[in-house]
Amino acid sequence: MSAEVEARPAPAKGTKASTTKARATRRKPSPLDQQLLAVLEVLKAIRQGDFTARVDIDGAEGTVSEIAAEVNALVGQVQAFGSEIIRVSREVGTEGKLGGQASVPGVSGTWKDLTDNVNVLAGNLTSQVRNIALVTTAVANGDLSK
Repeated sequence: MSAEVEARPAPAKGTKASTTKARATRRKPSPLDQQLLAVLEVLKAIRQGDFTARVDIDGAEGTVSEIAAEVNALVGQVQAFGSEIIRVSREVGTEGKLGGQASVPGVSGTWKDLTDNVNVLAGNLTSQVRNIALVTTAVANGDLSK
């Protein structure tokens, strides 16, 4: 038994034949693809500064479920850190509430270093403002020794 195979050139791109074939070969994304797309959408939102985005994958199991949980935990941590930095900078830098400190529970590594550095910065600003107030008050009272 021999079978004859006829060689045919592929349709030119943009022709009706090539468009029809492309449509016929597209498939619905697999469940894994859909889950990964959900993670991708959240990562894109985070990159744009939306720290309220969370991965919500119904029925995810195994590695995809673990990835979703880790992404959500990371986003929560970044959101908490950002909120604290905004609060401290507003209180100390704008509202003049001296002594403000950031508190982000459970952070470690670079996140802790960043939190500590913000607190050092806020502490230094507080000290400088208090010293300026002491000198200004002393000068106002005629004490030029400060």
